[in-house]
Amino acid sequence: MNIDLQAREIKPLRNTFARVTPYSGDKPASRYQEATLGVQPTANFHYRPTWEPEFELFDKGRTAVKMADWDALRDPRQYYYANWTMARARQQEAMESNYQFVESRNLIAKTSDALRAKAVEVLMPLRHVAWGANMNNCTICSRGYGTAFTAPAMFQAMDQLGVAQYLTRLGLALGEPGALEAGKNAWMQDPRWQVLRRLVEDTLVVNDPFELFVAQNLALDGMVFPLIYNHFIDEQLAVQGGTAVAMLTAFMPEWHTEANRWVDAVIKVAAAENADNQSLISGWFQRYADQAQAALAPVAEMALGAAGAEALLAVRETLNARARKAGLTL
Repeated sequence: MNIDLQAREIKPLRNTFARVTPYSGDKPASRYQEATLGVQPTANFHYRPTWEPEFELFDKGRTAVKMADWDALRDPRQYYYANWTMARARQQEAMESNYQFVESRNLIAKTSDALRAKAVEVLMPLRHVAWGANMNNCTICSRGYGTAFTAPAMFQAMDQLGVAQYLTRLGLALGEPGALEAGKNAWMQDPRWQVLRRLVEDTLVVNDPFELFVAQNLALDGMVFPLIYNHFIDEQLAVQGGTAVAMLTAFMPEWHTEANRWVDAVIKVAAAENADNQSLISGWFQRYADQAQAALAPVAEMALGAAGAEALLAVRETLNARARKAGLTL
């Protein structure tokens, strides 16, 4: 008996989801495109939120920024849940290796008491800044519109929670639970932290999700991370024998550099959409960057002494250059 096997080509009726074809045509799309484009619910909502009956559950009107297509605010990293978790898992492995290296060589004990105390004084209150950033990005995700905008905001929220956890772990390595308690007391009572604390708490009640995006992810983070992790840790602590602290905070500057790609891309596209957006976003940036600079002035002096003012000014100038490159007018 002869068996004749033949291969037949079966052509798919379509190559991607119908909601993706307006963006890329009927051709195979990337996982990011399929997980992001056209996902935002737009109609047939069951009820209006009782706490905000003037809005639909998902409503473009919650922000003053106007976009013809909110899916235009895409993430250049092309993060969706799967590849975001894989990227963070690799970074977590690198951080675990850093901790093993520091612990196996007892580098914390070899760091002077003065440097450890300085690190605790400057870094432990920042746990609360990161927690505020986590809450703000949850708000952006909750109140924003368009999956391309809201999904990365939730990733940003969880990344900021990771920053807070890494700072907590560093505090336990440097000074046991007493370091965390000292950081909380400083955040609540030390006059040098109160202006920044007020700014963080004021942002918690900003209702416009895009305004909050500018305030938190561009203005505040854009000054906190370079000032603390570049100027304070890399340029001061590390060169004075605090290499262990630099290793145990390596995630933060690496993550911030990566996150800036998303933040800058969103600002650039939104500002280029129309003149009203450009003017509005520029005004928000100027206001919140000014507030962040004023709030960080006593922190910069605490961390860097006489060089703090100059370092803070350099950070602001770099941030202004980022804003101009993204299309804002200062």
